[in-house]
Amino acid sequence: MSGTVRVERRGGCAWVTLDRPPLNLLEPGVIRALRDTFAALRADSAVRAAVVTGAGRATTGGMQLQYLMDLDPASAKAFITLLHEAIQSVHEAPFPTVCMVNGPCLGAGFELAMACDLRVMSTEASFGLPEIRVGVPSVIEAALLPAVVGPARAAEILLLGAPVTAAQALEWGLVNRVVAPAELEAVTQGLVESILAFAPSAVRLQKELIIRWRNTDLRTAIESGINAFAQSYATGEPREAMQAFLEKRKPRFA
Repeated sequence: MSGTVRVERRGGCAWVTLDRPPLNLLEPGVIRALRDTFAALRADSAVRAAVVTGAGRATTGGMQLQYLMDLDPASAKAFITLLHEAIQSVHEAPFPTVCMVNGPCLGAGFELAMACDLRVMSTEASFGLPEIRVGVPSVIEAALLPAVVGPARAAEILLLGAPVTAAQALEWGLVNRVVAPAELEAVTQGLVESILAFAPSAVRLQKELIIRWRNTDLRTAIESGINAFAQSYATGEPREAMQAFLEKRKPRFA
């Protein structure tokens, strides 16, 4: 889509790579490219999953400080709103998203990783929200942290600005897998292949429910689930999946 965001299609999965070496630092051009990339993927019914990662040795080192330094209150609000739009486009994608954390993933990059459904992390990678060290609070999707790691650990990450190692990230529930760098892509691909093997409509309905559950009360969430369960029978996928299970074979979806 852009020179700063590269998209590679691998079957039903789009691999979206931040490509602004050496650290894939974020500035308005990169952020708009990410937002527009996910808007295009959202409109493509052939996309059944997406992987988000960074080129080279970092997922992203976070924001380009030279840009942030010159903001005033009005331009700061416009900028952070744009950043939220980009990360929200990932958070509310209608297909499952996986962040492949291949190196340092800091600031808005950490928030981008949090916006994905699954995270696979290299043993050599790290997370961090260092904004407090440069005079601004961590905002927008940093709000996801307390629900994932609890209020005390979230406060530690937010108020100390210290890096979170891969081992800590796994212990704290921030990631699904931590693997050696040489295994990172294969493990990520394995997760994607597991998702792609399932009934496409069921996966989309499940992702839609995950989004609803994040943003609503329990009663409404359950009602949405009842409707989604019934809706899944509008296709022949449940019958095929169940028949395949009983016959001990792989399902065949159209």
